Amino acid sequence: MFFRTLIQTIKTKKKLFSLCGVAALLSLSAVYICGDFGQEDLAAAAAPYYNGETGEKQVAICVNVDWGEDYIPPMLATFAAHDVKATFFLTGRWTEKFPDVAKEILDSGMEIGNHGLKHTSPNRMSYEENKADIEAAASIIEDTLHVKTVLFAPAAGEIDEQVQQAAADLGYRLILWSVDTIDWQKPEAETIVTRVADQVEDGSIILMHPTEHTAAALEGILDVLAEKGLKAVPVSALIE
Repeated sequence: MFFRTLIQTIKTKKKLFSLCGVAALLSLSAVYICGDFGQEDLAAAAAPYYNGETGEKQVAICVNVDWGEDYIPPMLATFAAHDVKATFFLTGRWTEKFPDVAKEILDSGMEIGNHGLKHTSPNRMSYEENKADIEAAASIIEDTLHVKTVLFAPAAGEIDEQVQQAAADLGYRLILWSVDTIDWQKPEAETIVTRVADQVEDGSIILMHPTEHTAAALEGILDVLAEKGLKAVPVSALIE
């Protein structure tokens, strides 16, 4: 439609376009076309990751943290014993309240992600409120750990359009999961291990939280991954 209008405009003119005029119109055409590609790129950037694929039989473990600080040290010890690096998504308020534990996570070689400021429902917030929530958490994490976060895991996995747009506009990759331990319901450790064993496959993103039963189940989970020939890597490595 754009080019048809351009042609009609040229035909109705009684004089020739100057070279500058033609160049300007061609430039406008390029902007018009590139605008469409920009929208497609933006949509791709906003899309959440549920899994990844490296071609090397790898998975990622995400630990979303807004409580459960007592169980993080034993989890870190288990990760270290298996030489595994996970991704810990921290809320701003938790990081501010437990800076020493947050530093212990970082010093253990774990990847740090953004889990929002206060674990508020993102779907109930506007675009601007979502941006402010992510930025506030990022500021606290950066002030505490001197780490700039680039991965965002929204509370409860809520990803309405305004959540995705806010994350994308701030340059974040939106991270969800394909294997849910549902450990917040506090099932027995054996149940958590079974849930992972039944669902995990190459490219899976496994979601967990720092609960008592998760800490107890972690050794079994990592054994299952080893038996299946799957290596746990940070999320950023899985989605590259």
